[in-house]
Amino acid sequence: MLYELTTLSCPLLALAQICERARAWAAEAEAGTLLGCWRTDIGTLGQVIVLRGFDAPEAMTAERRRALMSANPFHGGDLLTAMTMDSYAPFPFLPPLRTGARGGVYEVRTYRLRPGGLAPTLSAWEAAIGPAKAYTDHLVTNLYALDGPPRITHIWAFASLEERARLRGEAYAAGLWPPKGGPDQILAATSTIALPDPGSPLS
Repeated sequence: MLYELTTLSCPLLALAQICERARAWAAEAEAGTLLGCWRTDIGTLGQVIVLRGFDAPEAMTAERRRALMSANPFHGGDLLTAMTMDSYAPFPFLPPLRTGARGGVYEVRTYRLRPGGLAPTLSAWEAAIGPAKAYTDHLVTNLYALDGPPRITHIWAFASLEERARLRGEAYAAGLWPPKGGPDQILAATSTIALPDPGSPLS
């Protein structure tokens, strides 16, 4: 499975409309599965994040081309002010992404890595996932980029920001997180708190 993470920018009061239009766009696709649709709430506002999965790279490329060649990508119309589409593969040791009710508060976190930093990052995460299970059970997925600068994007789901802070604090205090050696590979990091659209498969 490969993944496309699309970020759609729009006026603040148009988020619900862009979510609805993006879901309609995904439903019309000949390939790909809509996995998540979120509205940013903390971080850069006025954005909709769309996650889709594809069984083959050719299918993802075809969908990318459909958006690029469209005069109205994602049916955004004049509400759409910017669009980015990034291609990812999953960390190979993680279980398949599971949709459904996962907590209601999502964190989308991206680390830009040093050149050559992906392999040691994968090793560090693989070693840390099991020991930090109380925290990493909330990991929806972790992906590494197939285009652009070396980077990973991980998506987490929590019942609340308070639960997130508590679990992170406990894992840090126990020395179980972050993955040992992982931060050494990070050049820059961004984090966004996002809320699922009512029609999102991840809710």
